[in-house]
Amino acid sequence: MRGLLLASVFSVVLAGPVLAQTADGPQPKFTGRDIFGLQQAADPEIRPDGGAVAYVRVTNDIMTDRSRRSIWLVDAKTGAQTPLVAQEGSSFSPRWSPDGQRLAYVAVVGGSPQLFVRWVAAGREAKVATLEQAPGDVTWSPDGKTLAFTMMVPDEGAKLGAPPSPKPEGAQWAEPLRVEDRVNWRADGEGELKPGYSQIFTISADGGAPRQRTFGRFDAQGPLAFTGDGQGLLFATDRDKNWERDAGEADLYRLSLADGTLTQLTHRVGPDYAPVVSPNGKQVAYLGYDNARHRGYENQLVYLMDADGKNARALTASLDRSVDTVVWSGDGKSLVVGYVDKGVTKVARLGLDGKLTPLAEGLTGGGLDRPYAGGEFSVARDGTVAFTKGDPAHPAELAVTKGGAPRILTALNADLLAGKTLGKVEALPVTSSYDKKPIGAWIVTPPGFDPAKKYPLILEIHGGPFSAYGPSFSTDDQLYAAAGYIVVYSNPRGSTSYGEAFANEIDRNYPSHDYDDLMSVVDAAIAKGSVDDKRLYVTGGSGGGALTAWIVGKTGRFAAAATQKPVINWASEVLTVDGYTGMARDWFGKMPWEDPQGYWARSPLSLVGNVVTPTLVVVGDHDLRTPPSEAEQYYQALQLRGVPTALVKVPGASHGGIAARPSQAAGKAATILAWFERYKAPPAAK
Repeated sequence: MRGLLLASVFSVVLAGPVLAQTADGPQPKFTGRDIFGLQQAADPEIRPDGGAVAYVRVTNDIMTDRSRRSIWLVDAKTGAQTPLVAQEGSSFSPRWSPDGQRLAYVAVVGGSPQLFVRWVAAGREAKVATLEQAPGDVTWSPDGKTLAFTMMVPDEGAKLGAPPSPKPEGAQWAEPLRVEDRVNWRADGEGELKPGYSQIFTISADGGAPRQRTFGRFDAQGPLAFTGDGQGLLFATDRDKNWERDAGEADLYRLSLADGTLTQLTHRVGPDYAPVVSPNGKQVAYLGYDNARHRGYENQLVYLMDADGKNARALTASLDRSVDTVVWSGDGKSLVVGYVDKGVTKVARLGLDGKLTPLAEGLTGGGLDRPYAGGEFSVARDGTVAFTKGDPAHPAELAVTKGGAPRILTALNADLLAGKTLGKVEALPVTSSYDKKPIGAWIVTPPGFDPAKKYPLILEIHGGPFSAYGPSFSTDDQLYAAAGYIVVYSNPRGSTSYGEAFANEIDRNYPSHDYDDLMSVVDAAIAKGSVDDKRLYVTGGSGGGALTAWIVGKTGRFAAAATQKPVINWASEVLTVDGYTGMARDWFGKMPWEDPQGYWARSPLSLVGNVVTPTLVVVGDHDLRTPPSEAEQYYQALQLRGVPTALVKVPGASHGGIAARPSQAAGKAATILAWFERYKAPPAAK
């Protein structure tokens, strides 16, 4: 079986362009190899005067099989581009000085991220310090003389006992025992965390020795914000004695740069973070939410308070959407916010009275493999907004707007996609069979689609579960469509961007009627008339992997399935996941030993006795969010039952990075397609 799968992977990944028949004749389709050529814009940073935008161009290196980031400068009027920082390593996090003359950024030099400043007009740059750890949350002071950033300060870590001594000279002993006593000791994408705490540092923008500003066995969290007079810094932290066990808790503090005094500005159950100071220094906007209920999901709100922490009030309580970003307008009379609405990322002006005025929509960004909602923006003093804009046929490009139609300044994939025939993405109206609620959904038809023909269908399910898909570019969906499949994806109940109540329909109740929503999506696609209802397939990752396993435990209508990085057994998941301190409390309300039946009732493993569908199991072997032990449980349970299955591990891949390397992104999609091609009809009932 393994040999057959690998042969199928390489035949799809390395084959030449497949052709789609169109009215103009055959056209090449999107292939796995094309992933290496994709580029996207990220982290736009508009110059304070609005005349130029620095952004990160993300490309893929076919020789190293990794993404590479470089900083480019774009003229906001003409669209003329200049490579600003394009070293051999990666450069990222561009941040303009208040006068717009200099750009601070982080670059990887010799394997170690370092902090640089570039004098843009002169074309000169300097490393402001040699840092032992990677800097983050880089922020300029109002006068442009100082940079603040966060950086990890190593700690000795736990010690218990000692190895025998003395060690004979030249002896080759085993590594010393490792002792762990931290609550949070590992993280997906990072592995086991080095002992230490994130602290705030400042340094002269002209270079010098970094000065540590916060201390203690607590983490200082960015983003950072200087006070209006430049004499203090605002940041988020949880300094409660039990802070490590209170996932998601944080309050805003003001740090005096004169004497190191800390003043707590917010006090409540729930996180307050991402402070931004008004141009006149008198007010602070920030993000947060009340978490006293410990529900699965809460909208992030925009709050406004006086600089001393008094008179705090919510500005977006009536929006019923979660705000991801907040910045001040140049005149200090309003804010600019970003949020996702029904899968579409938007930017709007937020008055201090709570009134919203749309500015831009269609933001995209982040990973390319699946069509998640996302995007980034920044705002100049004159109100010009720079943002990452895309659509189902285009990864994120750089765009600007000043209240009118957006102007797209880049065409990063024009050469690659010119002449390619992509799958067409359209909205699919769906009503849930459970309670007649509308369910946001999209359908992707294959290149050269003929509505008179019948096509196999793939139901592709997002993870989270508190997240959202949208009308965005997706390499997975395009590869599935290029192989001749109709693809449907949706935002079932539990998804974000449809309101807090809709998301919390799965609070303490996941999976549940999201299953009905997904089956209604499949039924709506079949009703359009071009789907072969004997060739239905289902796949999804993370929460979508859990729902895939749940689906095949509830129905035998699918010919084959591929569950990717799934949760299979909630009791083992919450005790092995990297974020274990919050999952049990917020998603279940009780610990596994307090409610074993409740955990089991929501575990896909409880339904494995019903499964007849051939089911592929895929996981990254460095996944700490849904650890490989979850996938292995399901694979072995299917083997014990005699259900056709195979276990695919992506070498070196974390949960979030399962498609980070282009060859693995292409290989994963090809493996799933190869599995589906084996099975042409649902298994006969036993």
